[in-house]
Amino acid sequence: MKTRNQLQVLALTGLMGLAACTTSLTINTGAEPAKSATADDAVHWGYEGAGGPQNWAALADANYLCAAGIMQSPIDLSEANALGKVAIKHNYAPVQASIEDNGHTIQANFAAGLGVKIDARKFKLLQVHFHTPSEHVMAGSTYPIGAHFVHATDAGELLVLGILFTEGEANPQLATILDAVIAGDTSAQHTLDPTKMIPSDLSLYRYMGSLTTPPCSEGVNWHVVKTPVSASTAQIAKFTKIMGGNARPVQPLNGRLLLQPK
Repeated sequence: MKTRNQLQVLALTGLMGLAACTTSLTINTGAEPAKSATADDAVHWGYEGAGGPQNWAALADANYLCAAGIMQSPIDLSEANALGKVAIKHNYAPVQASIEDNGHTIQANFAAGLGVKIDARKFKLLQVHFHTPSEHVMAGSTYPIGAHFVHATDAGELLVLGILFTEGEANPQLATILDAVIAGDTSAQHTLDPTKMIPSDLSLYRYMGSLTTPPCSEGVNWHVVKTPVSASTAQIAKFTKIMGGNARPVQPLNGRLLLQPK
């Protein structure tokens, strides 16, 4: 059985698309950036300009799926083509987490012990990170914030639980995360309760997709929760100010099975 550090390396490989990995699910912003195949100057991937999504595949050979893949994420959930009910169980509870702004997203790395079970398979919760606006859309419309809870099996198979946020009441867990990022102490441990960032109704959209960042690796089990949770206007503004627009454009469904909840 792989150790947690080995598992984290497997999950990180491609998770945020850096050539150099550490033993945590944290982006090493000091890593050597990927070099362009056609230029001497290195161009780091991002969300605009030369490093934007339209150019990810050209930044490194490993990113070829960002252009050539046929099972890419995110997608428009309104294109669902099947009905079904997916049973997911979790043991989420308050746990210690480190929190940081890694240059691409705000991310919280959870201590071991939590996870989900689906289709008799167990996935360990590793981290949650955020996008403004949401990457998955509904009939072309985005949500102010999207959260991706990243899980992995001992063999490195990835499952992402996507949560959508609407404008409404403040979320205390988001407040903890924002306060930690603003304080800038990445060595501190904070108590986070994932159950406070997900709705009680876990009716899911389900499909097979990819990482939404380079190298856009496919084979990711996507489960996007239909019912959104709320964040305050001020919280949405703070996330947006810190991260900017960090959402990859919607990708074609390409005939994939997209299950919507009954």
